[in-house]
Amino acid sequence: MIFEEINSFISNLKDVAVSDERKVVLQPLADFVQDKVEKDQEVRLNFICTHNSRRSHLSQVWAQTMAAYFNIKNVTCYSGGTEATALFPMVAKTLSNTGFKIEKLAETDNPIYSIKYDVNAVPIIGFSKKYDDDFNPDSEFAAIMTCSQADGGCPFIAGAEKRIPITFEDPKAFDGTPQQAEKYQERSEQIASEMFYLFSNIKK
Repeated sequence: MIFEEINSFISNLKDVAVSDERKVVLQPLADFVQDKVEKDQEVRLNFICTHNSRRSHLSQVWAQTMAAYFNIKNVTCYSGGTEATALFPMVAKTLSNTGFKIEKLAETDNPIYSIKYDVNAVPIIGFSKKYDDDFNPDSEFAAIMTCSQADGGCPFIAGAEKRIPITFEDPKAFDGTPQQAEKYQERSEQIASEMFYLFSNIKK
């Protein structure tokens, strides 16, 4: 059962409009998920950004949560980068503010977080890693490029069945400014609403 605070947040996304332009961008991923669901196959989604620190993690967490919310089975979401850095603390704080239960499992230069969205589901393990890290799948997955830099810098993702660009503006531009928390929340809400739209249209 998804935590009540997250459930309440998701309920309000029904009124958030996704533009026709973004629907076109999201369609190839929706097609990939729908095809796997119809064939009763595992749906593996690897969200990739340059540093695996912000947008790719938000996308991974929201896609996994929306798959659970709409009861789409066999979906496992991952994230990675063209290099490993660290999950940016503001991402964890933004998700925590929305109702995710977040616990830091390891305090290092690249901390490891447990990100829990559901009373009983296995938590998402959040940390920065390369897209081909052993933690991620090496075949039969969709590679979703969440930043234009990674999209341009990674022309080939080994093992990916599909390579799908779904890019988002980087909230990093507002780090250290009075607008930081607001902009991270804004980006999280955009990603959540687009994943809501995508998974709400998957026919089981």
